[in-house]
Amino acid sequence: MLIGEYNPSMDAKGRLHFPAKLREDLGDRFIITKGLDNCLFVYSLTGWAELEQKIKALPMSRSRNLQRFFFAGAVEVEADKQGRVLIPANLRQFAELESDVTVVGASVRAEIWNSEKYNALCSEVTAEDVAAAMDELGF
Repeated sequence: MLIGEYNPSMDAKGRLHFPAKLREDLGDRFIITKGLDNCLFVYSLTGWAELEQKIKALPMSRSRNLQRFFFAGAVEVEADKQGRVLIPANLRQFAELESDVTVVGASVRAEIWNSEKYNALCSEVTAEDVAAAMDELGF
């Protein structure tokens, strides 16, 4: 399970020091792609294969936009000896990533955020929102 919140910096070349704990959970190689809310999603190769199978199981009329969104810009990455991964320019632009980045573990995937956008999104979530969601889950 991918958990935690990290604030690594990204250099001008788009190299991000990816948190060691998340690298351990994701494996040596993993997939980075566009995500929802203008962040990037990060999947282990196994998690990516599961997502791919679920999308492929949908009728083409429902899956074609998902296929384009998730697969067209996806890249497989491997951390260098310093634990950095290169985020391609198209993905950096999509998520508006600069040097101030937040990486969060989100259960079956990690997410890479522009820190300002992540903090703004988190500030919108209220205790009442969380309580309502927990009620729906039976907690």
